[in-house]
Amino acid sequence: MLKTEARDLYKKKRLDLSATERIKLDDLLLIQLQTVQLPFITFLLSYWPIEQNHEPNTHLFTDYLEFQNPELIICYPKTNFEDHSMQSVQTDDDTRFRKNKYDLYEPEDGVVVNHAGMDMIFVPLLSFDKEGYRVGYGKGFYDRYLSQCRSDCLKIGFSYFEPLDAIDDTNEFDVPLNLCVTPTTVYVF
Repeated sequence: MLKTEARDLYKKKRLDLSATERIKLDDLLLIQLQTVQLPFITFLLSYWPIEQNHEPNTHLFTDYLEFQNPELIICYPKTNFEDHSMQSVQTDDDTRFRKNKYDLYEPEDGVVVNHAGMDMIFVPLLSFDKEGYRVGYGKGFYDRYLSQCRSDCLKIGFSYFEPLDAIDDTNEFDVPLNLCVTPTTVYVF
């Protein structure tokens, strides 16, 4: 399947889920994440789920990891739509988030953490395939960012749906996931 086809299909599939179904699926995603033996991490780049896109509730997963490691430093992305770049901004309980004109909640301010410092990144996606390649929203923010990270940085996606057999139009700029968590299993790539 081509990325544009997958993007359209999985946007619709997610929007068709009721709030009750999504709460149940988020709980199942968390249960699956809890089965994974994760390495010790210091820096996590998470993201604020876009409610109107029915994205998985990454706050559950971030809270779980923070409970497991109270010293965890959690960062959130700050995007530049002019050059499609992204920075990781360190956050804490006092960080204020603001919704930008693209409906993304971003930290208002904070210390920028170098991409080389990231140990784990939650990567947004609409769908993924059996090789770990994903279909995002099509702007390339994450692939650009991920290409600059250390090779041992753990890249994790969350999907309400099982993988496609293949995304037919991947290219050399696409960075695959290491893991993708679904309600029924954890795929390792």
